Amino acid sequence: MNTNPSARTLLLSQRQLIDHVSYCCLYEFEDLIREIDTVDLVTPTNSYDFSKQVFTWVKRFTRSAQFAQWITPDPNPVVLDQEYDLFFNILAGPGLFLAVDSIKNWRKKCKKAVCYIIEIWENSIPGWRPILELLKDFDHIFLGVSHATEAVAEITGVPCSYLPPSVDTIKFCPYLPSPHRDIDVCYIGRRSAITHQVLLELAKQKKFFYYYDTAKRFHVLDPNEHRTLLANLTKRSRYLIANKANANEPHKTGKHTEIGYRFFEGAAAGAVMIGEPPATEQFNKYFDWSDAVIPIPFDAPNIGDVIAELDAQPERLEKISQDNVVNSLLRHDWVYRWRQVLEAVDIQPTPQLLDREAHLKHLAEQITLGTMGTLLN
Repeated sequence: MNTNPSARTLLLSQRQLIDHVSYCCLYEFEDLIREIDTVDLVTPTNSYDFSKQVFTWVKRFTRSAQFAQWITPDPNPVVLDQEYDLFFNILAGPGLFLAVDSIKNWRKKCKKAVCYIIEIWENSIPGWRPILELLKDFDHIFLGVSHATEAVAEITGVPCSYLPPSVDTIKFCPYLPSPHRDIDVCYIGRRSAITHQVLLELAKQKKFFYYYDTAKRFHVLDPNEHRTLLANLTKRSRYLIANKANANEPHKTGKHTEIGYRFFEGAAAGAVMIGEPPATEQFNKYFDWSDAVIPIPFDAPNIGDVIAELDAQPERLEKISQDNVVNSLLRHDWVYRWRQVLEAVDIQPTPQLLDREAHLKHLAEQITLGTMGTLLN
């Protein structure tokens, strides 16, 4: 671990261990933090697979997560030499907590500590309870889902808040420069077989560029390059299909619906989003402008008619695109999420954070004034 004597934030990243495409947006957040704060990065390199097996079996037989935590071998031990104002780590799920234990004296050396758990659904919380109880030493816990904050706070005894997804809005901004939108519909990630089949037929029948995934178990060589590719694809898409999180797995989500990352990516890129958004107070709060999403069912056999009707309204489409980009620049950049983290533990923002916020506001003003061209060229 290379250290910077002036670093005030210690950031634990699993980027050397997990290369799945779903983690790239999280690494994007980490990269942004490193740009706007002074950071030391801890990146474990040895797998925790064996450690997870030991932890699981010991916990099962002893019924003690604390004992299992104590006896589990650590493949990546780190001892801190300097002190930090903040320890921050992002966990895709509670099961990745073992990496935190690798930093042996993090609580002693860090004045504040914040954990950001991206996904945990209410019906899985009882099974995760022993792990969640190990988070009691944190000062604040953020969740990437809104419905579980009260339950996690009750189990851990730690304040718990919702931190919605976000995006590097400068990377996704379609004005820097403004590309031609040659992709008619972009549909990546979880999808409806019915909607997908209709779009395939449209692509066969007429001049219609439909971009979609053709592989599974996606792993990436470079997370930053993948995010750049995704940004370039969405900036070149007229329409983007976006649905509530885990829309194809209702058994997993139960009665709850959450905002998926695709909404933030599509809006930042100025694409016109079509899909099934979550019918929640949080979605209405974060996407409260007109036509943020054109609602259609997850299974939409009439999607061709919906697109044809929208294509007949070019002025409406232009306004949708501009509104999406402007609202994203002002509200949905990762910088605003980092400010929320800092405010939760009474840490002041850096000059770099303030500069980025000012730059985003300036970009939004330029777009609103019409000095940066059009979006749907």
